[in-house]
Amino acid sequence: MKTCIRLRNEQPEALPEPFAHDDVRYPPELVRAFLTQYTHPGHLVFDPFAGFGTTLCVAEEMGRRASGIEYDPQRCAYICSRLRHPEALLQGDARLLDTYRLPRIDFTLTSPPYMHRDDSTDPLAAYQEPGGGYDAYLADLQEIYRQIGLLMNETAVAVVEVSNLKKSGSVTPLAWDIAHAISQVLHFQGEVVVQWEPTYGYGYDHSYCLLFTRP
Repeated sequence: MKTCIRLRNEQPEALPEPFAHDDVRYPPELVRAFLTQYTHPGHLVFDPFAGFGTTLCVAEEMGRRASGIEYDPQRCAYICSRLRHPEALLQGDARLLDTYRLPRIDFTLTSPPYMHRDDSTDPLAAYQEPGGGYDAYLADLQEIYRQIGLLMNETAVAVVEVSNLKKSGSVTPLAWDIAHAISQVLHFQGEVVVQWEPTYGYGYDHSYCLLFTRP
């Protein structure tokens, strides 16, 4: 795969009304591009932050097996209504990943819940609870990916789609901080820069897909 790709930031389907105000999905085309490059039919694709189910639904459409975790029960119900195999999705906390009976992983792609340096809520609890701060958030992500690494097959690739964040004149280097945190437990293979048309958000027209393999 090229280290810089260009994609349309468009969704083929709108979200239902309860979620319409919170549409932070990456488009299905991003998932297709990475699954074409790194997986084959029958491979298991895992998403630890399933969101609205884009990764899992595209995986099923492309003949891959899907597995994922989503914290928010309403989002879980929505994803399950779209999956051919809804039992593949667990409603739970990715930080407890090693307490679930999960299969071996051939590929994982997600966009984690974002956090600004000064956010007070916990992104990994769907922003519903007080958080422990930015450093705790990064430590949680690192631990989640340590656990994911134990499930990855030898040739598996982990992809994390993320952006730096601009807010009120300040920048949270979220993509770079996440890359550094996860690279302590997985091998960092570099990034694919995605140029989005017409725009991405968070003050940018691009995001990063960070690539990791087992150490």
